[in-house]
Amino acid sequence: MTPQATPQNGTVRVTVWSENRHEKRDELVARLYPDGMHGAVKAGIEENLGSKVSVRTATLDEPEHGLTEEVLANTDVLTWWGHMSHGDVDDEIVERVHGHVLAGMGLIVLHSGHWSKIFTKLMGTSCTLRWRSEQDRELVWTVDPTHPIAKGVPHPIVIDQQEMYGEFFDIPTPEELVFISSFSGGEVFRSGCTFRRGHGKIFFFSPGDQDYPVYHHKDVRRVIANAVEWAVTDRPERAYPELLRYETNDFFNGKSYQGATA
Repeated sequence: MTPQATPQNGTVRVTVWSENRHEKRDELVARLYPDGMHGAVKAGIEENLGSKVSVRTATLDEPEHGLTEEVLANTDVLTWWGHMSHGDVDDEIVERVHGHVLAGMGLIVLHSGHWSKIFTKLMGTSCTLRWRSEQDRELVWTVDPTHPIAKGVPHPIVIDQQEMYGEFFDIPTPEELVFISSFSGGEVFRSGCTFRRGHGKIFFFSPGDQDYPVYHHKDVRRVIANAVEWAVTDRPERAYPELLRYETNDFFNGKSYQGATA
């Protein structure tokens, strides 16, 4: 992994990843997202952040899923949406993304990405939940109004039609809970959660099913854009956490130690 500096000239480099399978097979999804779901997410980030970001897209059926070492090394924040093809994501690519997150790349996991290989690997749990797709109204309530991800969004965000996600959501206790959602059926869900793994920041945000135009919703777009800005590392370069041995009274010159892993 090549160490990468923090964003140059203040421009955040974003890669928006999506399966892009529903759009090819389902007429409704193609109609809702003519540029793909990844295209809608990309447009929302650019709409809110403008010249502060440089956004590219990558999809499952590209070589290496569009997530080559070069692409990831030049990505400050990766967004991830998957649903029908989690199992088709190559384990080698998952390991590659995992390493970059631990080294400091930000990760925004969207909706059904909760069951992706990368999110379950980072969480260490099943990441299962209850669900129903029957055009529920979702209210996204802000429970941490001073958090930067909640900046400029209404309380609540009203999504007229959406897939229901409900508890129990099998994730580790979030470091920060930014949003909870309630649904017309009475269910509630931790819909906006932050985590840190290694040097990387992670945000899970649940609104955004393929059967509903959620990624065209201005407030959902604002949350994702806010999360992109939040997830950028403050560290001067990307580096995988390392086990170092220090001599007594030498606080600054650690030496690499492989130990039992050598």
